[in-house]
Amino acid sequence: MKLVFILGDAAVGKMTVGQELMKITDLRLFHNHMTIEPVIEIFGRYDAKTTAEMREVIFRNFAASENYGMIFTLMMDFDLPSEWEYLEHIKKIFEPYGTEFYYAELIAPQEIRLQRNVTENRLKHKASKRDIQSSNQRLINDDQNHRCVSYEGEIPFGNYLRIDNTDLGPAETARIIQQTFDL
Repeated sequence: MKLVFILGDAAVGKMTVGQELMKITDLRLFHNHMTIEPVIEIFGRYDAKTTAEMREVIFRNFAASENYGMIFTLMMDFDLPSEWEYLEHIKKIFEPYGTEFYYAELIAPQEIRLQRNVTENRLKHKASKRDIQSSNQRLINDDQNHRCVSYEGEIPFGNYLRIDNTDLGPAETARIIQQTFDL
């Protein structure tokens, strides 16, 4: 089993790159909004506890499956110990199954991410982003309040790749990940 974490700031392209990576590998995509959006739809608001519990069930059942592997996308605040602990928690679910872990961090400046925040594909898969003004403001606020880009050398894991995908399309970025990690 393989687990590829695609990390990055809001609207950097995690889901879209994950979609492209799924096309060229036998990996299955589990992007973070696959649990966020149904919870918002049902509860009328974001509910972190329910979202986390849904993810937990999916991780446990997928880890025990015969699937080749998973791509999981995550916006991570590198300053919060709880975010690092969450990554380790996910790894502990998969470790008993001999899982290999890979980390691809995508980075792009806010200007580019604001452009990507309104793409058709993003809005199709993320209903909570369809109020463009609010979504753009959340992105700007997140940039001010969270550090979602790692420092050089901060990531302690093997199988780590940092990609500035400012000028790269999702398919090209996915190919770089696939070739680098031999997926």
